[in-house]
Amino acid sequence: MVTLVEDIANPESAEASSVKLQVRNLAIRYGSTTAISGINLEVRENEIFGIIGPANAGKTSFLKTLNRMNDFSSDMSVDGDIMFEGTNIRDVRNVYALRNRIGVVFPLPVGLPLTIYENVAFVPRLRGISEKAELDVIVERCLTRSALWDEVKDRLDSLGSLLSGGQQQRLTIARALSQEPELLMLDEFSIAVDPVTTMRIEDVLKELKQEMTIILVTNLVQQARRLADRTAFFLEGQCVEIGTTEDLFTGKVKDSRTTDYIEGRFG
Repeated sequence: MVTLVEDIANPESAEASSVKLQVRNLAIRYGSTTAISGINLEVRENEIFGIIGPANAGKTSFLKTLNRMNDFSSDMSVDGDIMFEGTNIRDVRNVYALRNRIGVVFPLPVGLPLTIYENVAFVPRLRGISEKAELDVIVERCLTRSALWDEVKDRLDSLGSLLSGGQQQRLTIARALSQEPELLMLDEFSIAVDPVTTMRIEDVLKELKQEMTIILVTNLVQQARRLADRTAFFLEGQCVEIGTTEDLFTGKVKDSRTTDYIEGRFG
């Protein structure tokens, strides 16, 4: 296992932006089975942090701990520290407020049984926003930022479930954005999306990086190369390596398994 040492070797990169999320000695178990252990990493403000690795590497389990989704799994235990802007999320009492700050988009679109408009307005309404004019602005802004507004602006009262798969995934992103998250996590967002829509969403993510921090879990190594500023390689529950994406994809690695995975020799 390789822990995060790149900041020591590259002090200028460490100073380039502040740390948004810090993970130290994280271990996750399901009953007696260890999913990940010894995870140490930092995610910086306004970067896209990629996580790559084969199936069962622990990537999704890792994401689940970052906004306390592990609370839903009675057999899932977590050890270690996850500091979000200096606060240990395990000490946070208002978990719902935490999840508003840390949004997530799952591999398959998970739409609410509501209209397109109400899918996006749902969270703002929970926050107490009731004025239609204000909700209209939020809905348009979030659908625009998710590259969906032009396609649905004339049918906002239609059910979100009637949209195509790619449109539903962008609606899911719009709903996540309506939370106004500081950190947005995407877990294999393009698994059920066509290539053209995938590229549209990737363009959206590049723009969103100016406003928030993004963690991108993907099995598509070239997607990580296109989007991520830095990338972590997970394997068998370990964080094998973390580095700038350019370094990892040009062979400047500390562990040969990283190159083997990126070049498709296994996985």
